[in-house]
Amino acid sequence: MDELGPLSRHTASRALALVIAVALGPLTSHAARAQDLEPRAYATLPVGLNFALAGYAYSVGGIATDPALPLDDAHLDVDVSFLAYARSLDVLGRSAKVDFAVPYAWLSGSATYQGEPIRRVVDGFADPSARFSMNLVGGPALSPSEFASYDEDLVVGASARLSIPLGRYDSERLVNIGTHRWAVKPEIGVVKSWGRLQLELASGVSIYSSNPDFFGGKHRDQAPIFAQQAHLLVRIVRGVFVAADATYYSGGRTTVDGVEKDDALSNARLGGTVVVPLSPDYSLKVYGSSGLWTRFGSDFDTVGAALQYRWTDAAPNVVP
Repeated sequence: MDELGPLSRHTASRALALVIAVALGPLTSHAARAQDLEPRAYATLPVGLNFALAGYAYSVGGIATDPALPLDDAHLDVDVSFLAYARSLDVLGRSAKVDFAVPYAWLSGSATYQGEPIRRVVDGFADPSARFSMNLVGGPALSPSEFASYDEDLVVGASARLSIPLGRYDSERLVNIGTHRWAVKPEIGVVKSWGRLQLELASGVSIYSSNPDFFGGKHRDQAPIFAQQAHLLVRIVRGVFVAADATYYSGGRTTVDGVEKDDALSNARLGGTVVVPLSPDYSLKVYGSSGLWTRFGSDFDTVGAALQYRWTDAAPNVVP
């Protein structure tokens, strides 16, 4: 006999197939929160599931924690590890999720700022984040038994993520791990399924508070960054699927001490994601992304992996 949670083996496999890094997605989000490439952000899940995640990502290129730093000839290496927790909820009869993530980063590299070479080697905690997402159309709150026979069709969902300025920050340095400002990103997503094929579109805007202690005590503001995502997912076999990911983001012009900069973004990225269940309770996600074109700001390549563990609140059932 095998010991499983209240989910049947079939249901557990479907749940693992539906969940892709419920807390962070590809860690382009660490580099610039507006640049996420995260498929299945609005997956319908059985109520009462808990998820613990641990992951690592490596990024190289003109990357920075701030999406519009005025850097030239940047070549930075960023290693990020993270721990995260997520839980599926029933909110007003709809499928919902709350998640929390804490990253730790190692950053090293060089760039040119206003004609002067700079170099930075630093490690520390990056800004933690919290997010709430909820399906508004489709995606009802389901028990594990109801979820076993559920076929997803059209889902419209919304989410909001808060980035908390607790990461390591030095105002005497231009490139930092923390951002020293709050950020919130509301987003709306639409998911349409056709059997093994699924298309997901999402549109969001990242809104930033001021940084009153930017690079030597300057006051820095940044206009909102608008981001659009598209994901095409294919389920290969039960519990295994791949996704082609794309995002375009624009806006984000900065103002430093009242002087507006010519640094508005108009950038695009492409990526891919593969998810494989390792057991009824564990899944592995591998992902990567690269810049397609960059008008200004971060142009970098990222690869990473995340291991996820799932459990329920109820006592386990013994299934023959």
